[in-house]
Amino acid sequence: MSETPTIDAPDVTTANEGGESTLTVVVAGAANLAIAVAKAVGGILAGSSAMLSEAAHSMADTITEVLLLTAVKRGERPADDQHQFGYGQAHYFWAFIAALATFTAGSVFSIYQGVHTIIEGEEAGDYLVSYIVLAVAFVIESISLGQAIRQVRGGAKRSRMHPARYLRRTPDTALKAVAFEDSAALVGLVVAALGLVVTEVTGSGLFDGIASIVIGVLLAFVAVTLGRDNASYLVGRSAAPAVQDLIRRTLNETPGVDDVVMLYTQHLGPHELLVAAKVDFTDTGSDDIERTAENAEQRLKEAIPALREVFLDPTPRRTQ
Repeated sequence: MSETPTIDAPDVTTANEGGESTLTVVVAGAANLAIAVAKAVGGILAGSSAMLSEAAHSMADTITEVLLLTAVKRGERPADDQHQFGYGQAHYFWAFIAALATFTAGSVFSIYQGVHTIIEGEEAGDYLVSYIVLAVAFVIESISLGQAIRQVRGGAKRSRMHPARYLRRTPDTALKAVAFEDSAALVGLVVAALGLVVTEVTGSGLFDGIASIVIGVLLAFVAVTLGRDNASYLVGRSAAPAVQDLIRRTLNETPGVDDVVMLYTQHLGPHELLVAAKVDFTDTGSDDIERTAENAEQRLKEAIPALREVFLDPTPRRTQ
């Protein structure tokens, strides 16, 4: 009997990664709350539109982290009579709401603030305070991003994939949200700093307003990307082609299986996958088919630890 193959795709993460995601979200939330207050104070003292936009950015991220923590915790609830496949889909619902929060609380405000500054102008304030706040915020955001990167690298190592590819394909959208938002936050800090420098040198608030709009557009891009990703899982996203190929190969290599007629997969959550297949079993009697089906399910769960449910329907292969 051939050995059970192993998976090298992050399309199905293991349950113990949920604890890592919780830590990553909590660290990001605490960092963003502290940064939001500091940016708001700096923005008021400096009279900077970009700084106020960054404060809105960080506040939006703080709200997002609260929603992402809700997503992680709600998604980990065990199955019950009303939700027999568990609550994994709740993860994607709350993560989708978090993406909407990023758009409405961060992007819309930043763009509005930038347009208002360009049209109405702004009064110059204490730029030094803003520079100090931006520098401190950059350090704190880097720490938060570092936690997300460590989790991404750990998952990528387990999946034998490049970290960038792992992050793009992981079904753990809470981890993806923290990584994307912290990266956007660092870029936004650089943009805000450039806007302040040019505004201070030229004496024109135009550049500070432009920086605010750029930050808003950046937030909108992140929000739309994360929202679309979560929506895809909410409506019933199947496993990646590599995972489906592994499932087919594992079933076909199981003694007593002649062919996989049809295969259906769906994510029940970041750490749970459902598999349903029509399988053409070797015609050796019902007892043998039951043993073969049990053996096939065991081999699948060894290959894919996150596999939650397996349904195999004996179906003869159609011949023409």
